[in-house]
Amino acid sequence: MSDINATSDHSSMPDTVLDLLSLDAKGPALLSVDGDVVDHETLRQEVVRLAAQLRSAGLGPKDRIAIVLPNGPEMAFVLLAAMSVGCAAPLNPKYREEEFRFYLDDLHASALLTLEGASPAAHAAAPEGTISIVVRSEGLTVDLVAPFARKSSSARPTANDHALVLHTSGTTSRPKIVPLRQRNLARSARNIASSLDLTAVDRSLNVMPLFHIHGMMAGLLAPLSAGGSVVCTPGFDAFAFHRWVDELRPSYYSAVPTMHQMVLARAPAARPTTLRFIRSSSAALPGLVLEGLRGLFDVPIMEAYGMTEASHQMSSNPLPPGQAKPGSVGVATGIEVAILDAQNSVLPHGVRGEVSVRGETIVDGYENNPSANASAFTAGWFRTGDEGMLDEDGFLFLTGRLKEQINRGGEKISPIEIDEVLLRHPAVAEAVTFAIPHDKLGEEIGAAVVLAEGQEATERELRSYLGERLAAFKVPRRIVFVVEIPKGATGKIQRIGLAEKLGV
Repeated sequence: MSDINATSDHSSMPDTVLDLLSLDAKGPALLSVDGDVVDHETLRQEVVRLAAQLRSAGLGPKDRIAIVLPNGPEMAFVLLAAMSVGCAAPLNPKYREEEFRFYLDDLHASALLTLEGASPAAHAAAPEGTISIVVRSEGLTVDLVAPFARKSSSARPTANDHALVLHTSGTTSRPKIVPLRQRNLARSARNIASSLDLTAVDRSLNVMPLFHIHGMMAGLLAPLSAGGSVVCTPGFDAFAFHRWVDELRPSYYSAVPTMHQMVLARAPAARPTTLRFIRSSSAALPGLVLEGLRGLFDVPIMEAYGMTEASHQMSSNPLPPGQAKPGSVGVATGIEVAILDAQNSVLPHGVRGEVSVRGETIVDGYENNPSANASAFTAGWFRTGDEGMLDEDGFLFLTGRLKEQINRGGEKISPIEIDEVLLRHPAVAEAVTFAIPHDKLGEEIGAAVVLAEGQEATERELRSYLGERLAAFKVPRRIVFVVEIPKGATGKIQRIGLAEKLGV
């Protein structure tokens, strides 16, 4: 078991999201990709002003505030203001009407915030009585306009009030509601900032969506909590990325592995940059991609481990002069990590089991879901659903998602292992391994491959290549070639259900 606290003096730790903006930092806070800048003092003033506008619409700590905005500085302003008033519920603006209807009903949102004249699908799906608030922006100036005046709320959120509500991805069941408290987010932001040694001189190039916990915490709140700055991009753009790095001079960016792969695919020649490190989270980073990033940028590549239920980060590899371990997602950051067996016993170093966590950043439980709570929250631990092991130094090694493991006639196979080998073939640009239903074995192995530009390969050739490097039972029965691998809204590959999506 590992217990490494990012900060030992909890009396100085922030309790709410607004507390994170209470620093004396004088430099830049938010930047647009066009170079417009808001400093820390102005940011806090603007968040307080926008929060007052939300309160004037009658919203308070018990209200859920749905936000449907594209990525950018406006989204950052509105998200911070909503979390300083009540419980923000950011939604993917690309949802269709039926999806909006599900989420808005499920969340019981009191208000819906959208850009003026935008998001008709969200408005059509909003239940009767939802307060519609228009977001107007010009440059980096934002205003919130409610259709009518209500009794203004005077209540202010406390550490135990909910600040953010998100849904899990729902790949195997109905999406679960994750309500995170003010103190969960505040502690997590400071833990991340501490683990990354963030200071006022650091600048995040945030390419992750702000409706996802990864972008909110590692891209926005952590650097702001350290007095640093954030470039609020419109979202990941492989064609613009390298220009942003050169022009906006970030000290780091954090992304999912598929984004890192596209950074490499569009990379110019290696050149000096202002990057101090690169962070990867939300899925396993293939070794070949890690090596490519290190070769291109000549900076440490920080693999971290996070999930929504833990307010994002649970562990991270240390920065130099600390020693990162290849293939590991690092040591615990501000919480406890243990490996449990089926009987909730803590397993010794080197033994595989279910990765489990506890601490101040962990959600208290899923909302209105007693069965999920009974299986996920046991003996004081939150079971992540991931399989892994801890070494003698407390470094965590993930061996797969328990629900994504392929059970081929009793043989348990980690799809990540097969991905890694496929990606080392010179003709393969992207690869993902997944389960295919089988009438006798229960499950067979399938793989989807995107070929590198100008390269050719056949299914037989790739199967032969894998057969030379893996045991026969791990070689996929089917390999399909696709132009693009289906991904979720954040760029994360979802293995479960992929066979059906691809018609395999």
